[in-house]
Amino acid sequence: MTLNGVIVHRRPYPSPNPHVVLEEITYWSDGHKVKGMMAEPIATGNYEGIIYLRGGMQHIGMVRPARIAQFAAQGFVVFAPYYRGNRGGEGRDEFAGADRQDAVYAIDVLKQNPKTNRDKIHLFAFSRGGIMALWTAILRDDIASVVTWAGVSDVVFTYKERKDMRRMMKRVIGGTPNNMPEGYRERTALFRIDEIDAPVLIIHGMLDTNVSFQQAVLLENALREQQKDYETWYFPQYTHYFPPVQNAQLVRDLCDWMRKQGD
Repeated sequence: MTLNGVIVHRRPYPSPNPHVVLEEITYWSDGHKVKGMMAEPIATGNYEGIIYLRGGMQHIGMVRPARIAQFAAQGFVVFAPYYRGNRGGEGRDEFAGADRQDAVYAIDVLKQNPKTNRDKIHLFAFSRGGIMALWTAILRDDIASVVTWAGVSDVVFTYKERKDMRRMMKRVIGGTPNNMPEGYRERTALFRIDEIDAPVLIIHGMLDTNVSFQQAVLLENALREQQKDYETWYFPQYTHYFPPVQNAQLVRDLCDWMRKQGD
């Protein structure tokens, strides 16, 4: 019997929002106990679900309770995996290697919440989470929509543009795109975009230097070539991070966009 997606442990977590309940969940993923955070509206209801795929690596870019509560407050049940090897979880964060399964099985965790509408599960990704979301949409056929905000789409491109990340990527992936190209190629979802059936929304600040705007263009081109359903929201005035007021408005807008998919 497979244990993937089975919840091992859950504990209440302090919520920054009086209308949202938080829990830290431990679940099985490929033999590892992996942790993540669940956020749900207190009010009784049947809510669409969001898998929130965080950016960063290890402690950098870790899931913030206030951020996932912000999405739950829009009327969604949200589950955000920390990815293996983080916050006491077993295994090793592999930057979209085998750890992509942590996102895949997170959907089964989310579906166990009694308030979740199991037929409407969306993916929201930020930064490194973008590549995790693309793989999840490739590997599962029960995704209602994908939103990738400042998302990584090409790991080779990331290596070339982020000199400060090269040491980490060499260690985690096992070399460089020149001497270990298969490790980078197998992480790059652009080669399998044809397997994504869910509509995709690409959000990107055109002044982004953390994940360059070119990564959004690469994804857009791949989706267009495969005649996929996609939309782009590009912002010429913003970087990787949007000002708080615009950020909050964009969260409301993208949540509205999610709800419209598949109606």
